[in-house]
Amino acid sequence: MTDEVILQVKDLKTYFTVDEGVVKAVDGVSFDLHKGETLGIVGESGCGKSVTNLSIINMIPSPPGKIVGGKVLFHDKDLLAMSPSEIRHIRGNKISMIFQDPMTSLNPFLKVSTQMVETIVLHQGLSKAAAKEKAIEMLKLAGIPAPEKRIDQYPHQFSGGMRQRVMIAMSLSCNPEILIADEPTSALDVTIQAQILELIQELTTRLGTAVILITHSLGVVAGTCDTLCVMYAGRVVERGITDEVFAEPKHPYTQGLIHSVPRLDRDNTDRLFSIQGQPPNVIDLPDCCPFYPRCEKAMDICKKKYPKIAHFDQGRAVSCWLYSGGKDE
Repeated sequence: MTDEVILQVKDLKTYFTVDEGVVKAVDGVSFDLHKGETLGIVGESGCGKSVTNLSIINMIPSPPGKIVGGKVLFHDKDLLAMSPSEIRHIRGNKISMIFQDPMTSLNPFLKVSTQMVETIVLHQGLSKAAAKEKAIEMLKLAGIPAPEKRIDQYPHQFSGGMRQRVMIAMSLSCNPEILIADEPTSALDVTIQAQILELIQELTTRLGTAVILITHSLGVVAGTCDTLCVMYAGRVVERGITDEVFAEPKHPYTQGLIHSVPRLDRDNTDRLFSIQGQPPNVIDLPDCCPFYPRCEKAMDICKKKYPKIAHFDQGRAVSCWLYSGGKDE
């Protein structure tokens, strides 16, 4: 990781208009991504992790979704202000994405060669023959045996783990500066998960690619990510260096997530900790802390206003009234 910031997300807001009201899926998310950095984004289902990253590359379906505010600066150029043709040049080329389910991400009617070659020809300007050689090389790097033969097969002829390797090879074939991995191991068994994560880490380190890793697993974050953003109800409630967040979690939600993970270094005779209650309905959320109904440390002000961001050393930031002067109000 270097000091060079290649992506800045500033106060990003993405809303969905539905019959019941307005879903504030992403409501003021901000973070920076440095060159070569691996940034983890964690949180419960529905907290806005995937929508945040789809918004970055302008892939929000409209209607019902709309990016209503904020900026996404890639090398100081706002991706949200670009024309469709300009963002297509960035998407898949400078910024690539691995989706959750490789079977639905790959076209089942087209050979792997067709799908990979098309991407390389479009963004790299190579001939079809040269693009196919590049695709074979990437499949080999991704650990697929006999890539010269397998490249001409269809997605259904690959196992789940091999399809995910194809997706990794495809997403890195244009040497992107940023790779967004949206729960890339959620559909795989545990042993294959470890192989896929190791592969992503190895290839991105070799290519100097920055990674945004979306996951539910704190274990994955602890082993792979330099920095961490914890999301809840469409907002980042805590961010900082991963080791520091794990060593001293400040937000009550982050504390609950970490305490709910079984520990092998402790005598686990007590009942496993769980955060009480359920995630909030994000339709027309009031302007207060959405975590207060589940928080053991909630104060009166938590029910009235959303907390200000409290900043600490080394980029650590927490949105909680415990650190924002709530006791004095």
